[in-house]
Amino acid sequence: AIIQRVTEASVTVDSQIISSIGRGLLVLVGITHTDTPKDSEIISNKILSLPLFEDEQGNPNIHSVVDKNLEVLLVSQFTLYSVLKGNKPDFHRAMKPEFSRDFYSAFVEQTRKNYREEAIKDGQFGAMMKVNLVNDGPFFLKIDSSD
Repeated sequence: AIIQRVTEASVTVDSQIISSIGRGLLVLVGITHTDTPKDSEIISNKILSLPLFEDEQGNPNIHSVVDKNLEVLLVSQFTLYSVLKGNKPDFHRAMKPEFSRDFYSAFVEQTRKNYREEAIKDGQFGAMMKVNLVNDGPFFLKIDSSD
């Protein structure tokens, strides 16, 4: 997953904003063909518990998104598991769509259960999405369940 700390973010599909958050985290979620429910649980817990926000004195990386009562926008992103074959992207490492839709939905629900349902938003799986964000920092972090 790619985590970006944001002051705001939104997802637009067919010229309609379908999801938006204020301050919090925008997370691009990649699912590979070897991922298991345990991997999903690990990533969900990392997203919610990583200390990526400052404290009241401005000291960085003290509080998590949960500590600060902020929001999370999850966006499915199969292209995170692409590899180049010559000059062409190949997505064979990504989980097949017929399996990844349910896997991603379960991940979103698990993350909602681990925090506050209304604080976890998501895009539209499989849609052509326009993701808008205002980076807070900028801050960008790549995480994996094996890290």
